[in-house]
Amino acid sequence: MARKVFFSFKYDDVHRAMNVRNSNIIGGVMKSGFIDKAEFEKVEREGNKAIQTWIDNQLNGTSVTVVLIGASTHKSKWVKYEIEQSIARGNGLLTIDISKISDMHGNTTDCCSLRVNGYKHYLWNKDNGRDNLGAWVEAAAKAAGK
Repeated sequence: MARKVFFSFKYDDVHRAMNVRNSNIIGGVMKSGFIDKAEFEKVEREGNKAIQTWIDNQLNGTSVTVVLIGASTHKSKWVKYEIEQSIARGNGLLTIDISKISDMHGNTTDCCSLRVNGYKHYLWNKDNGRDNLGAWVEAAAKAAGK
């Protein structure tokens, strides 16, 4: 089934997040929640209300939210907002540790402690995310009745 998936992540992890997004392993899925640096900086300059509006618009029509977790994701008020809004909308939700995906310099990090109670958590590298992301998204959607 075609799904519109919102990817939530701290912008510091954009390279790792793009690695997941561009893995092209979810057929027929629209991927929402990605923004280029120039657009991100423009929205950020416009203030908190503009950021909330952007997030809300990106979440429209989504059925699943995938939270990509790196070293400091737990510090992001916007990731917390995206999780809250996703739950309020009844989206399927899952979290994925992306800390062991190498950044542009070949570095990895440790994952922060952010988890969402009642929702599945996966490790991108250890749980073979490239092979399993589609199934994880579908399981989250079904768990949410979508």
